[in-house]
Amino acid sequence: MEKNAETGAITAGAVTSTCPPYKLLISCPSGLSPTQVSVVFDEAYDRVPHPDANLENSISEIWDQRIQKNNSLYNGNKFRYGGHMLSNVCGSNQESHVCLHLGLTDYRTFVGTNLNPSWEKFLVPSEDDSVRCQHTSSPLGNGAIIETSDGKILVLKRSNNVGEFPGHFVFPGGHPEPVEVGIERHQHDKNLMDSDIINKKCKPVFIGISRRELNVRPAAFFFMKCTLESNEIQQLYSCAQDGFESTQLYTVSMIELENMTSKMPGCHHGGFTLYKLMVEAQKDI
Repeated sequence: MEKNAETGAITAGAVTSTCPPYKLLISCPSGLSPTQVSVVFDEAYDRVPHPDANLENSISEIWDQRIQKNNSLYNGNKFRYGGHMLSNVCGSNQESHVCLHLGLTDYRTFVGTNLNPSWEKFLVPSEDDSVRCQHTSSPLGNGAIIETSDGKILVLKRSNNVGEFPGHFVFPGGHPEPVEVGIERHQHDKNLMDSDIINKKCKPVFIGISRRELNVRPAAFFFMKCTLESNEIQQLYSCAQDGFESTQLYTVSMIELENMTSKMPGCHHGGFTLYKLMVEAQKDI
C-alpha cells in the first residue's frame, strides 16, 4: 500500500518504474499500530504442492545438499505469507486496517523452493501475487527499522555462515517463530486469536511488506524508536542472542543507509524504501 499525498489513501502493490530488486506488496507511510493489523491463520494459506513430481522431489534433494555443506542449518516451522486484505483503501475517515493471511511452512521447504536454483519453475503466471507464489514456501520474514535516541539507524552485517545472503547488510529481524506463540501445526479445535500472534511481540509501527524479486521472498517491516544511544546499543550487541548470525552492528545516518542498500537483499532494500516513504510522509504533516 502507498499513501496518497492528497487523500491519505492506502494502495497495494506499489512498484517503481526502474525495476528495483523488490516489490512493495504493502506500503503504509503513516504507519499502522498493532490494533490496525490483524492475522487470519489458516491452512488455506499453506503452500500448494507443485504438480511436477520431479520439482517437488528436488526440495528434499536441495535440503540434503545444503545441510551437508553447512551443518549449522536446522529446520523449523515458519509462518507462510499467503496474501492480505486491506480496508479503507480509498482514504475515508475510518481507521485503516490490514489483515495478513498466514499459513504454515518450514525452513526446509523454503530452502527447497524459494532458494532452489530452479525457483522460477515453482512460480505460476499470474498478476495475483498469492497465486503466482502458491507453490513456494514464502515464509514471512520481518525486519525492524530501529532509530536510536541520537537519530541513527541500526544495520547488521550478516555472517558468512548463514543460509542466504552471507556478508550482506540487513535490518535486525528474522522469521516469526510459530512455536513462540504455541503453534506447531494447524489445530481446528483451538480458537487462535489475532492477538496471540501479534501481541506476543512489542508494539512497533507496521510500515509494510516488501518482497524481493530474486527468490520471491517476502518480509514485513516495522519502525521502532529506541531510548538508547548508538554507543549503548553497540555495547549490548556484544552479548546479543543468536550473535553468530551477524558479524558487525552499524549505526548509520539516512544518507549512509541509502548507500548500503546496494549490498542488501532485495526485500531489505524494499524495507529501506518503506522507511524512506514514512519519513517523507512525516514531512508533509
